Amino acid sequence: QVQLVESGGGLVQAGGSLRLSCTASGRTVYNSYMGWFRQAPGKEREVVAAISSSGGSTYYEDSVKGRFTISRDNAKNSMYLQMNSLKPEDTGVYYCATGPRYGLWSRNKEGYDYWGQGTQVTVSS
Repeated sequence: QVQLVESGGGLVQAGGSLRLSCTASGRTVYNSYMGWFRQAPGKEREVVAAISSSGGSTYYEDSVKGRFTISRDNAKNSMYLQMNSLKPEDTGVYYCATGPRYGLWSRNKEGYDYWGQGTQVTVSS
């Protein structure tokens, strides 16, 4: 079992920055890929960024490329999402998720086994 807890969300103005954190407990996520997803009201949960177990490979959804940076610190069993130049369309609940041990990297929500409860990000114009 694994538990994921997100933090760092809040209300910011367009152009501002936030840094989201996700900390896992219950087991190490050293051998698992991880990802950040967001869900806006009335929309499907979609991937924002994903990162391989080692941190050596990353994926970004087109709309956040150049603005968001995903990273992880396996010593802390944690993952982060640095969000810069935020736009109102970035508003939503951001979820941390992790895939299975030794699993192939995935950008799809179906490829993730465990989810955090989410943290709200609101970007005002």
